[in-house]
Amino acid sequence: GFSGAVAVVADVKDGPRMRQLFAELRPGVVFHAAAYKHVAMMEANPLEAVRNNTLGTRTLARAAVDSGAKRFVLISTDKAANPQTVMGQSKALCEWIVEMVGHREDVTTRFVAVRFGNVLGSSGSVIPIFRRQIAAGGPVTVTHPEMTRFFMTIPEAVQLVVQAGAMGERGQVYVLDMGEPVSILELARKMIRLSGREPDIDIPIEFIGPAPGEKLHEALVGEGETAGPSPHPSIMRLSRPPVDPVWLESELAMLERLVEVGEEGLLVSTLDRIVSQPRYAVIAQPEPLS
Repeated sequence: GFSGAVAVVADVKDGPRMRQLFAELRPGVVFHAAAYKHVAMMEANPLEAVRNNTLGTRTLARAAVDSGAKRFVLISTDKAANPQTVMGQSKALCEWIVEMVGHREDVTTRFVAVRFGNVLGSSGSVIPIFRRQIAAGGPVTVTHPEMTRFFMTIPEAVQLVVQAGAMGERGQVYVLDMGEPVSILELARKMIRLSGREPDIDIPIEFIGPAPGEKLHEALVGEGETAGPSPHPSIMRLSRPPVDPVWLESELAMLERLVEVGEEGLLVSTLDRIVSQPRYAVIAQPEPLS
């Protein structure tokens, strides 16, 4: 055992290195947040999205199970609900991996995933960008007049992630209640006014159009999913049919081969097919009495 923090530079995609690290440091709780999150960049680099986000999660999950970690908490994203993008699809598969591994009889590690939207002040967050644009005298760039997003502060998100992890049901996906979606245009106007200037008069607002794969409105709960209460008022429990673990393992093996040989086009279509047409687990029905 050790006390205090240890900083380690390592790659979640590197299986042997992960196993060695986990064997050495024996973490009790794993918060897995290592992912490429930039939607437009992942559209352009699907091999890396799958290699890092999806296959990296599987590698890390295996290391956690093998080293006897007590809990594994995946940080997911609202973009995994009805995913239209490579990034969202790569993270939807991460949630499935957590569900699949978490439900295995031989696994003692409690696996959960926590899905939420944008965190205020995180890198690439819209607020620092608007702040810089206002300081420069504008223009403030907004993608679309109707664009909305869910927002939460860093302390709120962290606290709820920890609390969802503490619930630790088997292979459960949780969704953070992020309140009402916020209009990005209204946010821009508010920030301009807070800086003592008038929108469209002192500081122009420019509409630049959505980036590749960017939706106008994010949903936290997808089709075929229902969100119900959990023991915590700000955390919802997601219910949905479980995917077939044998099918998922074979599809992940296929994705791994496509990544290895660099088959980008086939990888993108395969990823899309897996996520849009999942094979669900057959729940054994009791035999009818003859």
